Amino acid sequence: GGHEGILKLLKPFYIDVRQHAVLGPIFNTHIQDWPAHLDKITEFWALQAGGESKYRGGFAGAHLSLGLQPEHFQHWLGLWEFNANRQLPADQAAEMIALAHEFGRRLFAVTQARRA
Repeated sequence: GGHEGILKLLKPFYIDVRQHAVLGPIFNTHIQDWPAHLDKITEFWALQAGGESKYRGGFAGAHLSLGLQPEHFQHWLGLWEFNANRQLPADQAAEMIALAHEFGRRLFAVTQARRA
């Protein structure tokens, strides 16, 4: 689906995230420019999905200072799965869900190691 397909997932996903009781305060406190964030995260996911992308940054560094707890990952993945299944064809949804779980696992390991 390229950038358009990714945006089809990301736009409703971030609407849900911004309104979420647990995740919303974290995202709304740390992201001041939502259009810029959406552009950046679209490039990130395009790269992860094997498409063309301008993204060249790391993904863990921006999350280290947020104080993320295990429940944050559970909520994020739950919203991701819901939106992927709702917005994308089954094969694309499965791919994006698998990628999200892999990045969630890696980010969880990095953030929890930092806390230890």
